[in-house]
Amino acid sequence: MAKPRTAFVCSECGGTSSKWQGQCPDCGVWNTMSEIRIDPVRAAPTPARGAWAGVAAGAPQVTALTEAVGAREARRPTGIGELDRVLGGGLVPGSVVLVGGDPGIGKSTLLLQAVAAARGSQRSLYVSGEESLAQIANRAQRLGLPLEGIEGLAETCVERIAGQVAEHRPDLLVIDSIQTLWSELLTAAPGSVSQVRECAARLVRMAKESATTVFLVGHVTKEGGIAGPRVLEHMVDAVLYFEGEVGSRYRVLRAFKNRFGAVNEMGVFAMGERGLREVPNPSAIFLSAHGEPAPGSAIMVTREGTRPLLVEVQALVDASPLANPRRVALGLEQNRLAMLLAVLHRHGGVAAYDQDVFVNVVGGLRVQETAADLAVLLAVLSSFRNRPLSRKLVAFGEVGLSGELRPVPNGEERVREAANHGFDRIVLPRGNAPKKSPGGVEIVACDRLSEAIAAL
Repeated sequence: MAKPRTAFVCSECGGTSSKWQGQCPDCGVWNTMSEIRIDPVRAAPTPARGAWAGVAAGAPQVTALTEAVGAREARRPTGIGELDRVLGGGLVPGSVVLVGGDPGIGKSTLLLQAVAAARGSQRSLYVSGEESLAQIANRAQRLGLPLEGIEGLAETCVERIAGQVAEHRPDLLVIDSIQTLWSELLTAAPGSVSQVRECAARLVRMAKESATTVFLVGHVTKEGGIAGPRVLEHMVDAVLYFEGEVGSRYRVLRAFKNRFGAVNEMGVFAMGERGLREVPNPSAIFLSAHGEPAPGSAIMVTREGTRPLLVEVQALVDASPLANPRRVALGLEQNRLAMLLAVLHRHGGVAAYDQDVFVNVVGGLRVQETAADLAVLLAVLSSFRNRPLSRKLVAFGEVGLSGELRPVPNGEERVREAANHGFDRIVLPRGNAPKKSPGGVEIVACDRLSEAIAAL
């Protein structure tokens, strides 16, 4: 068998070279060449006489999807309800999950707690390339986790890890982290594009062949993305991001890709002395407790995955001494805020072109759906006129450029969530008005922004 060859590929343009060069000969960018392994191409067997040359022995055949339907994938709970929610109901055998987040956010703590919670129902192996086993054991004791039934391995060579996995055959494997692994087939440094891609490909093949669930911890860059090649996120089955504001004890685990569940699903945790604790009612942390109603505050119902959340949005409108007033949005898209202010001026009769407008979503949550439009404009209007809204008022709905209120998905679920938390008045688009409103709740259905403003 021919030996595997190596080549050098540019991470910017994809150009290849037989030897390393400081500058890519194709695009001219410096320090972008990284080593990759090229597997030798095996000769295809000669088909038997009389056989159709297009079908070789053992080759995959075209199959109707009705015949390919199998049993639904079995789920194994991790013992952490919020993690199971984000994963889509639990662990799927043979799946590979990539977990990213800022340094110190709690990635290793969460996975160590998951290993400890699942030790009774499945065999687990925690592989660490950054810490010694003594450090992991001390952290587990500090968190109050039992050490019985937890196996650890301090190794960075992917071939040796694969050998240990084949010997012990764990059901759950944690790799902390993928950027520290290296393969004997490559000479590049650990963490390089080629090493990360080769090690991840080896672990994915191993997971599919052995039905082992693999968690990969990934480092993030200064821009917030996972370090390494972008193909890493395409190779795995699920991509989870651990988020949290600086100085806040709350952490949000969000799914950006999931082949076995819903994307944009969210789990909420609180960091304490005993590690991460689940928050079963996350709406409580996104609602600030005012002693009395304050101007510039509005409550909206957003939706993260399959979960509706009550979130408070705050606005501050003040006269600007600048020629170009500032538009600052935290937790919202800034360009959409500028567009909504223009709609408020044209169709609401409120001019804020000479005012500084600051908008913030309480709790550090980032709202990406358009259902927050109406609540944002009501908060801005409340601050501009210095008149507080009712503490029992909830608003949601998309605002169009012509001033109409457009319905948003899952309107009835949002209404039920607001009613369950004691809110008695809901302003929404007429297309989201329920056929039967919950008891004690007043539904204010509007067709246009001017109607919603007049109703308040």
